Amino acid sequence: MRRPIRIWLDATRTELMTDPQTRTILIVDDEEDIRAVLQGCLEAAGFQVLTASNGMDALERIRSNPPDLIIHDFMLPDITGLDVCALVKRDRRLRRIPFILLTARSQPQDRLTAAALGADAYMNKPFNPDELLAEVRRLLAGREMTDERA
Repeated sequence: MRRPIRIWLDATRTELMTDPQTRTILIVDDEEDIRAVLQGCLEAAGFQVLTASNGMDALERIRSNPPDLIIHDFMLPDITGLDVCALVKRDRRLRRIPFILLTARSQPQDRLTAAALGADAYMNKPFNPDELLAEVRRLLAGREMTDERA
């Protein structure tokens, strides 16, 4: 059983580990309006944000300067978010990056496929900014705890 002081320390540690000032998030969406809304929401929460309008640009950015988290549209003209997710999760250097698929697709099979390919979260458009921020913080905290154990 945890003592009260331990619970307080764990809560404080989680808050410190997810300090947005040091976290970079890559947003990938072919719709400029969606990128702008996501960027505004994340920057207002203190995160550093990079954007890409297609999957190939995203892969180049991910490989050259890996972000702390990726939010990727499911369907893009050049390469799907599923394909980018699969490539990221197969790469030893990149596989720990949390990957959120953001999409208008809501078929159960799409969710199952995304999970099988390693997506850490699947969120539907239109999205609730508070829910998205909560998911981003949860995934970043989980990644840091995993990194500490490695």
